[in-house]
Amino acid sequence: MHYVIGDVHNDAGRLRRMLDDINYKKDGENADHLYLLGDLFDRGGAAADPVEAYFTVLGLGDSCTVVEGNHDRWLAAYIRAYCPLSEKARKRYRPYPYESFALLRERLTDVDLLELAEWILRMPLQVQLALDGQRYLFAHAMTSPSQTEVDAYYLLGDLTTGEETYEAFLLKGTAGYLSFCGHQHTGNFASYPGGYCDADRPAVWHNAAGNVYMMDCGCGFADGRLACFCLETGERFYV
Repeated sequence: MHYVIGDVHNDAGRLRRMLDDINYKKDGENADHLYLLGDLFDRGGAAADPVEAYFTVLGLGDSCTVVEGNHDRWLAAYIRAYCPLSEKARKRYRPYPYESFALLRERLTDVDLLELAEWILRMPLQVQLALDGQRYLFAHAMTSPSQTEVDAYYLLGDLTTGEETYEAFLLKGTAGYLSFCGHQHTGNFASYPGGYCDADRPAVWHNAAGNVYMMDCGCGFADGRLACFCLETGERFYV
């Protein structure tokens, strides 16, 4: 089976529970494949555990594809700027605005942190999949048929036309594909044409055209959920 999971935001516990709930198989003849839609890091509150989130995904190996999110990019950029500094310069350097960096430093060396940053920066901005006659696109904020847009297009849903571009994507999607994205909490889409896949909220949202699915159901917040979508069956799972 092929599964899509929305923004994890440091909540390794929910991610591991989700893998158990869907009986995820990473090896063997009937191995599954997982697509993570970015923002693996930052937030999480009392449950924040970026090291375990990182190690959990690494442990999935080639059975997991992670697209880069804006929070992942921000963390990687901070690590690359901070680690080469002298101890004196580090004390004066601006703190990272989320708990991820401090928690990572408690358990990882500078070498490990830089490896993490490079791992993040190797993540694709968008991934395509052809499955059972259907074409899919996976990106953090929004998808594109050309893959020529600037990084902010995929990471933030932003281009020179700003919100109009993002709103047009929510309404029309990317022609010829089913798009799966995260980035924005699905509670923000209640006024858009479309609907929620499930009555319990927060839930996966789809547009009226049926070609865009938004998967960020607030994981990383106490009242949020981690969402998962099975491409073959259309079944949704929540933790």
